[in-house]
Amino acid sequence: MVCFILVPFWILNVGQCLVQKDRFDEELLLKPLPSGHVYAYFQFTTVWDAPSGPQMFQHCHLFPRALGEVAGRHNVQELHVTLTEGLWRYEYWGFPVSDAAPGAELWTWFRNDTKDVDNIWKKLTGALSGLLCASLNFIGTPNSLSPEYSFRPTGVVKNSNLNSSFVRYATLPREIVCTENLTPWKKLLPCDSKKGFASLLNAGHIHNTNYHSLGLHIRPVCKDAKCTEVSIELRQTVSLVYDMMILGFQNQDWSLRKLFGLGLSGPCPLATSSFIYVDVTSNETGTPYQLQPEPTEVITSIRGGYESKFKVYNIQKMSFTHMLNIVATYSTPKVYAVNVPPVLYASRYIVGYGQERGGIVTKIHNNHWKHLDIIYLENIPWFLPIYLHTLRVVAGGKEITPILKKYVPGKERSRPYSLEVLLRIPARSVTEIYIEFDYVFLKWQEYPPDANHGFYIGSAIISAYLPVGKNYMGLPQAGPTIYSSFNASREGFLLQLRTESLIITLPTPDFSMPYNVICLACTVVALAFGPLHNITTKRLCMKDGNSCNGLLIRLKSMLFKGRKPQAQAH
Repeated sequence: MVCFILVPFWILNVGQCLVQKDRFDEELLLKPLPSGHVYAYFQFTTVWDAPSGPQMFQHCHLFPRALGEVAGRHNVQELHVTLTEGLWRYEYWGFPVSDAAPGAELWTWFRNDTKDVDNIWKKLTGALSGLLCASLNFIGTPNSLSPEYSFRPTGVVKNSNLNSSFVRYATLPREIVCTENLTPWKKLLPCDSKKGFASLLNAGHIHNTNYHSLGLHIRPVCKDAKCTEVSIELRQTVSLVYDMMILGFQNQDWSLRKLFGLGLSGPCPLATSSFIYVDVTSNETGTPYQLQPEPTEVITSIRGGYESKFKVYNIQKMSFTHMLNIVATYSTPKVYAVNVPPVLYASRYIVGYGQERGGIVTKIHNNHWKHLDIIYLENIPWFLPIYLHTLRVVAGGKEITPILKKYVPGKERSRPYSLEVLLRIPARSVTEIYIEFDYVFLKWQEYPPDANHGFYIGSAIISAYLPVGKNYMGLPQAGPTIYSSFNASREGFLLQLRTESLIITLPTPDFSMPYNVICLACTVVALAFGPLHNITTKRLCMKDGNSCNGLLIRLKSMLFKGRKPQAQAH
């Protein structure tokens, strides 16, 4: 006799999940900024030695299956999406670990065997929109471009001949980041928000910051030193900038409880490592502060000729009898030091008057003692035509000739304007990039409900290769964690800056006129139709109750003949 036993499907997959070679690291970087703000950067890194094949994301362990299936189904090689509220102030805060443009930003590299990239790109944005509860479904061909120089793959590339037709970039500068984006983002973590550093991400204490940004970054990385095999890396990032005075505290002392509303209950049980880094470099140049409890380790990092000092808390080696609360206490009232701007930063604004012509000016500040080569990318909507012949680059009163220019003209309702310029900006100078545009009329259906609020223009992107590591906190290309950036000196450091988003007011029709016309027309019709309808349909009867049929007939005949009715004799 043969017996059949029904076994749940998830039990059959346990063996496959257990053999998955993956690891999960959670890190938190805390850094007091010279302006008095506190910078908090969370990074959750998952590296998975995934088997190759179309079914690679069907069986997973720590890697989020929902995100993996979206990437696998749409033939994604690299994916970078950020949702940001606020503007990073480079001049006062230095460089962030991970840069992001205001609003929503998405750029993707597709595999070389992808067919009909535009169609796959549209489907990908729709899938990510549902996954992150964001308005990414509004991204399509009319607001997407394919930069050739600004966005290069950050991961492993098998073919050195890159084709920019497989990269897509788009922004939604008006996108608002709120709790409905944070909740699905946290569900992609192995421990969700129940344990580990993600438990500190309280929505009530995140959305009252000066700057907050959520990020998802997928890329292929080398599995070993020889890079014979490839792994998949997922980085989930959160960047926060707090102003202690705005939060209602009377001093600059800060702690985990003040920043996030609660302490840390312990590490994520699935994490390979859990570290908290506190940057204490400012103690040597500014007002010093003391940390409680004492750290487990102190690291001195020399990067690009500049030294930084970090106090490290290894959460997995600490015993938790109660909630951990790291407290920074200043011995004296904090005195704000003189702000030293970073090597490179930029600002952007609109010039002109009226609603016929205007211009965009971008000022790039180079504080280095040597010239720098940069790539400047402009992404202009199709309803704002720019003219290449008006492009001028001036530094110190002298006009600079660009080394290279790539201009892709826009097409109405089909393609935005794209401009990439390779420049060599002089040392210790301010370079102005100026280009003119025209205001155009849109169809009345293309205006948003609040048409007088204006239309947004996405941030410009400046890419550079810094020769020094001053104020630089970016991660090395070969290292996925914050710990790998310590003492990671290189000949140069890749940097990307995002400028401000711009808002313009296009010629807008008076949308209140149809309302006024409708109200006036309805009033006239009501006043004219009412009396006529009453006269022609209602019967006029005497109060004494006598028959009024004859009188009604005489009234109608007199009305049409223009004669006055005579009183009827009784």
